[in-house]
Amino acid sequence: MRLLRSHHIAKLVEVVDSFFPRQAPNPLGGRPVILHQNECVALLIFSCLVAPQRTLKGVYVWSQTYYWRRFHLPSYQSWVRKCHQALPQMLLMLDQLLVKDAPLVFMDSTMLEVCKLVRADRHKVALGVADFGMNHQGWHYGFKLHASCDLGGHLCAVWFTPANESDSQQIPHLINNATFIAVGDGGYLASVMSRKMWQLHRTYILAPARRNQKKLMAQWQGLLLRRRPKIECTFDYLKEHLNLVSSFPRSVMGYFVHYVRILLSYQLMWGF
Repeated sequence: MRLLRSHHIAKLVEVVDSFFPRQAPNPLGGRPVILHQNECVALLIFSCLVAPQRTLKGVYVWSQTYYWRRFHLPSYQSWVRKCHQALPQMLLMLDQLLVKDAPLVFMDSTMLEVCKLVRADRHKVALGVADFGMNHQGWHYGFKLHASCDLGGHLCAVWFTPANESDSQQIPHLINNATFIAVGDGGYLASVMSRKMWQLHRTYILAPARRNQKKLMAQWQGLLLRRRPKIECTFDYLKEHLNLVSSFPRSVMGYFVHYVRILLSYQLMWGF
């Protein structure tokens, strides 16, 4: 990704407009739109690329500070409402940007905590949606992001579940008919699901054997398993550089606006 400047946001607005062409203004008149939905999406994405903000309030203040000449922002309450209304549009845009023709994908999941574990009993924002889950790092409370990527680190599929969902049961959401080989960790070592994916998509699920299993491994299988950390590097970039994990949203809709705008910015950054 090349260095981005402030004027590049105009190019990003054009990119969003190419996905969702703007309708002609109403000839009968009416109240003019202060901030178009496409401009709202562009601000949410561009803030992740140049100055990652953890909250919608941060994006709003950043936009007022640096782009008050370029965009006419509404009140903060209207801004939050417009961001929530943009979620279906951002999901559709993300779906079109996913690499769906990759023959080789790497699968994994990562925890998305909505709060610290000690505050989980008092957390009410995601009550009934988030849940407790455990991985090699211990217990977590929140959601789980299941994803697959290609050799270049581009996202091929994403799927959100509560933190207690099994990894192997999410394989149907991470592959398609174009996938020949899907590489995962020990959590994807489920023989029933592997046979089902072979029958439906002719996809071979490759996962390392458990310690109590005695299985022969071909050289090409070992080479692919050694490339599996590619998806972990993707998760690391999303979390450490783009601030994917956050406890600041005040609604479930706010959480997923935050998650989706960061996934969108990650996919789009390769085009700049």
